[in-house]
Amino acid sequence: MLSRLERFNQRHPWSHNDHFGRWVVRRVTASGARDVLDIGCGTGNLIAGLRGRVAEVTGLERDPATARAAAERFAGDPAVNIVEADFAEHDRERYWDAVTLVAVLHHLPLVPTLRAVRDCLAPGGRLVIVGCYRQSGLLDLLTAIPSVIANPIIGMLAHPARAAEPPPHMRAPAADAQETLAEIRAAALRELPGARVRRRLFWRYSLVYDAPRVSVKYEVGD
Repeated sequence: MLSRLERFNQRHPWSHNDHFGRWVVRRVTASGARDVLDIGCGTGNLIAGLRGRVAEVTGLERDPATARAAAERFAGDPAVNIVEADFAEHDRERYWDAVTLVAVLHHLPLVPTLRAVRDCLAPGGRLVIVGCYRQSGLLDLLTAIPSVIANPIIGMLAHPARAAEPPPHMRAPAADAQETLAEIRAAALRELPGARVRRRLFWRYSLVYDAPRVSVKYEVGD
């Protein structure tokens, strides 16, 4: 079934990730963030939504062609900075009011990345994640039924004509998720106390975490 949906999506492409863009923007702006880091920014669709609602956005993108497309898109905009880099190369002395990852976390080691993004949040800063998880068990199968039904309907509405190739913002390299939703929840419980993790449509989950307003020192292994 999923392989048939994948073939359908190639003919009528629409971005499952962009579906959550406005939700991410609302979560970020509700926190009062002014300085935002978007990890794995792609061609900048989320940045475009944040632009004008926050003071400054930095996008990290490790794929060279995608980073170039984002940089060209926001060329001359002093409020947007696109950096061609992996998150492992980020400035560890810099702290952010908000950090976002949309369909990125499953490309990175789960626990070390959760710790790293936690540690680069300013006091009171907000982390917003929309992620992918590995399907496992009957519950995942049952909860996927609404997505299976809605997916082709949205595809036909968004892109009724058959596409020869995916649009530019859907060409970045992809990877399959390795962790189940239960494993992601457990890691978030350990590393991000108070994080809210919810199952979402289209084989996604959301995670929102607010850092303490007083700086907290975490020990490795806590």
